Amino acid sequence: MLQSTAKSQRKSVNTSIDSRLIEEAKALGINMSRAAEQGIAKAISAEKTRRWQEENKEALESSNEYVKRNGLPLAKYRLF
Repeated sequence: MLQSTAKSQRKSVNTSIDSRLIEEAKALGINMSRAAEQGIAKAISAEKTRRWQEENKEALESSNEYVKRNGLPLAKYRLF
């Protein structure tokens, strides 16, 4: 996940958030900016993973099919 560092530039943005969530976050002492950053970073990571899997779907399926037909390469050298 993306990490916020002292060197990262911060930018103010306007966003709409459910008022109940804001009230709960304030009551619990949650830093909403940091929580939003973490949520956005997690969404970015998930989307990048999804796109990579989609872009490489054919190669992954081909590799899996090879293993089904032929077993794992070098399997005879595995110690477990």
